[in-house]
Amino acid sequence: MANFYKDNKDLRFQLDHPLMPKIVRIKELDFKDAGKFDYAPNSVEDTVDSYDKVMEILGEICGDVLAPNAEEVDKTGPHHENGRVTYAPGTQKNQDMLTDAGLYGMSLPREFGGLNFSMVPYVMAAEIVARADAGFANIWGLQDCAETIHEFGSEEIKFEFLPRINTGETCSMDLTEPDAGSDLQAVMLRATYNEEKGMWYLNGVKRFITNGDAQIKLVLARSEEGTTDGRGLSYFVHDQKWGGVKVRRIENKLGIKGSPTCELVFTNAPAKLVGERRLGLIKYVMSLMNGARLGVGAQSVGLSEAAYREALKYAHERAQFGKPIIQFPAVYEMLAVIKSKLQASRALLYETTRYVDLYKAYGFLAQERKLETEEKAEAKKYQKLADMLTPMLKLMSSEYCNQNAYDSLQIHGGSGFMKDYPIERIYRDARITTIYEGTSQLQVVAAQRYVTNGGYLGLMKEYASLPVRADYEQISKTIVEMTAQYEKAVELIAGKESDYIDFHARRLVEMASHIVMSYLLLIDAQRDSSYDNSLQIFVAKSKSWNDERYTYLKEFSPCQLSSFLAVKEETVPQA
Repeated sequence: MANFYKDNKDLRFQLDHPLMPKIVRIKELDFKDAGKFDYAPNSVEDTVDSYDKVMEILGEICGDVLAPNAEEVDKTGPHHENGRVTYAPGTQKNQDMLTDAGLYGMSLPREFGGLNFSMVPYVMAAEIVARADAGFANIWGLQDCAETIHEFGSEEIKFEFLPRINTGETCSMDLTEPDAGSDLQAVMLRATYNEEKGMWYLNGVKRFITNGDAQIKLVLARSEEGTTDGRGLSYFVHDQKWGGVKVRRIENKLGIKGSPTCELVFTNAPAKLVGERRLGLIKYVMSLMNGARLGVGAQSVGLSEAAYREALKYAHERAQFGKPIIQFPAVYEMLAVIKSKLQASRALLYETTRYVDLYKAYGFLAQERKLETEEKAEAKKYQKLADMLTPMLKLMSSEYCNQNAYDSLQIHGGSGFMKDYPIERIYRDARITTIYEGTSQLQVVAAQRYVTNGGYLGLMKEYASLPVRADYEQISKTIVEMTAQYEKAVELIAGKESDYIDFHARRLVEMASHIVMSYLLLIDAQRDSSYDNSLQIFVAKSKSWNDERYTYLKEFSPCQLSSFLAVKEETVPQA
């Protein structure tokens, strides 16, 4: 019997974070559901205990069902026939087990059949599922669509669709098109309103749609004739049983093979408007994408966890020159760095999630009563922090998960290149995390404003102002010195042209990320000394990484940029 929650004490550690009581009280609206629903908690302790017990159930299903199914699902994959998709048998078994356990709709209000859990256990569930099977994590994670319906849909739409989530009905977010990938403003799938029927109708093609044959679909479409930008786009919900959507094909992917990625054809497909017209991209999709990026952060941490465990297991089992390879410095150094990156990215994942939790909870509280002045200020503060950390999380957790999978496979040597070990699948599954829901390059674009406007520096100084125990003063001093170096690095780009700033943006965002994660590990280590080793390793590594970036920035002159710009003028050589 395996349990992917109970065997990982880092997860329970997050449920005991000092901010959790505040999150729970706001989320539960002072426990107003107690007595109304027999499973509603009546205290903070009762709520966290519920989180703990549900995570234990999920952890057992992931350890005993999802993980053992993962290899066969990867080989079999979904099947496409007559415009429909059939899951691999193992995928369907996963879906049925989680549905029967009542684990879908975890974060939805109880009136819709949900558990009303905060974002922390919901994201934790996503991490655990991804550790078991990153491909299935996409199907599981698309219940984020329900969050969007809950936040922005009319009461009629909420009651029509949300109660179906906990019965296992699947979701998809249909955004990208053949000519509109990262640039969603270019979406051209048409939405036309039929006055007589009181229904919208969708026509066009969507591509690269994860879980594309889902029963409940959120679709970005152009509702305003004559427009070509984001202001002409609205958001719609489509029910599979209404008809009008066919799966043209399933993409043949490198990894996450159990998750069907589809090309869809919409032909007079009925749909209902979610929220207001013209706000589809600029409000609703942006909210959904932030949730999806949090989900990819969780998926990335889950993959890092899986990669670390596979490397650790193999290093103990594999003997060379008369001893297990874990005894060799070249191997145990790699393992220690993998673990430090894993724990640093997990610290960032849950710090970001707590801020998302709080600002969203305040948003729902505002629907119940008028917020006090202090509450409004807090809601605004936490939303700013969530916006600041989300692109950092997506960037760093996905890059680390790729690095960790790479190093884990290297520890396996030639065996890792074979399909005999799970690391080969984990390595392929990890690759997509830096690409979908906004590439690493786009995360830098989203994050660099907090470099130039001082947002990240302000957060670092806020962390630096926290009390530090005497036995951690020296390492705290190192992080403070890194912060001062980062401040100088930002000064080096001040007043430069936009091309120059954009060129160096990734270096600066990564420097900021290393420092923020170092502070978070310092905070965690003071709560639990088991994080000491990862703290020491990560800070030492971060210092060297930042030194390298700072030196490059300091010695770089604007005229050097022309050497890089020259590649834009190159053409493809003719045969």
